[in-house]
Amino acid sequence: MSVIEGRAVTYRAAAEIECLVRNFESCLLPRDQWTHAAHLTVALWYLLRHSWPEAVRLMRERIKRYNEAKGIIETPESGYHETITLFWLRMVRRFVETPSRECSLVALANGLIERYGNRSLPLEFYTRERLMSREARTGWVEPDLEPLEDEFREWTGG
Repeated sequence: MSVIEGRAVTYRAAAEIECLVRNFESCLLPRDQWTHAAHLTVALWYLLRHSWPEAVRLMRERIKRYNEAKGIIETPESGYHETITLFWLRMVRRFVETPSRECSLVALANGLIERYGNRSLPLEFYTRERLMSREARTGWVEPDLEPLEDEFREWTGG
């Protein structure tokens, strides 16, 4: 992975993505490398290889395990965040399911990061207060600024 001329992270080979996923899953990934782009890439990896429920389960469990291994303590203000995790998983799923997205893993990952590299996107749908609430951290909450599209409702069971 590299930064090219101020652009977002760019993968050059599938092996880089595989290494990222392996290091994340084994909790060997340095904390400073567990970036927004890394989160998106791991979500992409799981969604390409597993059903929606399984990808959600894996992301949830493995983020929590990684956080614990890195000493990130679960509090009302830090640690795993369910609504943010599900929000981004939905964005990745939408990206992958877009027609004409049949391309290599590297092209998908780079396109995903280019499209969703702005980690503040959830704040277009949620007020900061709602998104950072204990309720949102521990379970899925609906947006209070802009509704998500109908396809998102089926993914949450709502």
